[in-house]
Amino acid sequence: MSISLLCLLFILSLIPTPSIGGERIWDNDLKRFLTDQEVNMAEIYLKEEESLKIMFPKSEHVRKELIKLTPEKKALIEERIGWKFPEESFEIYIGETGTQIDGYALVQNTIGKHKPMTYMVGVDGKGRVSDIELLVFRESRGSEIRQKRFNTQYEGKTVLDPVRINKDIINISGATMSVRSMSAGIKRVLVLVDEFYLKPAGRGSDTVAARKSEKSVFTSIF
Repeated sequence: MSISLLCLLFILSLIPTPSIGGERIWDNDLKRFLTDQEVNMAEIYLKEEESLKIMFPKSEHVRKELIKLTPEKKALIEERIGWKFPEESFEIYIGETGTQIDGYALVQNTIGKHKPMTYMVGVDGKGRVSDIELLVFRESRGSEIRQKRFNTQYEGKTVLDPVRINKDIINISGATMSVRSMSAGIKRVLVLVDEFYLKPAGRGSDTVAARKSEKSVFTSIF
């Protein structure tokens, strides 16, 4: 090995490399390790309180509840959404006007490409996505998901929709991992609201499915 190459290797060994938990982060698309700036970046777009005002603009008051998942309920939700997650409890905001529930909102933290992104998902009283607001983005690319021209495609989605790329969600070139992450979190929110609030009130996916089945039978007979 030449002296010049040895000197280069020595110099490179002195250059600090970005890490999380002591490990350098390799980006397959960029074909290099991420820089310190890329690893430590965090773009803050909205605070949680600001996002709640967007989610519930007309509600008289907003209350917060903590829902805890039993092992059985957690397994059921994981089966419904198609992926496992570590959380065993979630904080949910409920907007109310008088005795009427205007909707629900949950903050989600799901992994994008390398790090978690934080966003709030709003669901109306009938179980339809009403709004998506990106709070914090920690990646160097993919923040286009906060643009309304993209995330409005989630609005109106229910627990009965796939909420998946190439199914009912159009991808963003260069931001695939962010889109998948957000879609997964939205699907989880829809299932959580369905299991803990809509089903107990007789307005859940099981009731909707039963009505569709009855309508189909009625139509086939007449």
